[in-house]
Amino acid sequence: MIISETKPIGEILDFVRDYKKILIVGCGGCATVCFAGGESEVKTVANLLRIAFLKQSRAVEIIEDCALRQCEYEFADKIVEKAKAEGVDAILSLACGVGVNFLATKLGPIPIYPGVNTEFFGAAVEHGFWVELCSGCGDCMLHLTGGICPVTRCTKSLMNGPCGGTTKEGKCEIGPEVECGWALIIKRLKEIGQMDRIGKVIPPRDWSSSRHGGPRRLRKDLKLETEAAKPPSALEKNLRSSK
Repeated sequence: MIISETKPIGEILDFVRDYKKILIVGCGGCATVCFAGGESEVKTVANLLRIAFLKQSRAVEIIEDCALRQCEYEFADKIVEKAKAEGVDAILSLACGVGVNFLATKLGPIPIYPGVNTEFFGAAVEHGFWVELCSGCGDCMLHLTGGICPVTRCTKSLMNGPCGGTTKEGKCEIGPEVECGWALIIKRLKEIGQMDRIGKVIPPRDWSSSRHGGPRRLRKDLKLETEAAKPPSALEKNLRSSK
């Protein structure tokens, strides 16, 4: 899940203070699950902005909406259609950075601003507490490490560990609150009877599959034959093009 957090209202206000008609759009996906950009947060942000504008004696119209997802064209297109039909001056998106980027390719002259900070890929280890477990590096090696990612969970992203900074309690040298990723890997390999893997040297990582090679792309032919054909924008062509 993509973990995000609502931006401070003061920062959001700075983004939109010069507009007279604003559409705030939430996301029913990850942003809702981590209480950053769902319907409830849309209402909260909208009301806080209304109060701020009222204090400034400014008449600003704020429209509220929430899409199931902002990162898929069938939902994004509806947002674009609504924005244009309503004649809004700007959009405030409470989706992750993916949703903001995707909508930006479709909105033409309408500016869009992020209402959340996109933090990391994580999992809910308990209610209201998320931990980063994946870096989206593009070359998954979890089959070698018992399902625990050394790229993300080792603070040094070591391919062969542990290093000399691991404490006897299995913590990282950078702080007693940080677990050593490789201590976790070794514990897991013991549990599943695959400790023989720890003796195999993992070759130097090819980071070209990470974002050092530019925006990453994955395409599968899932297009519906009944989908109405329409020419993509220049930015959409760029997003769809292969490396």
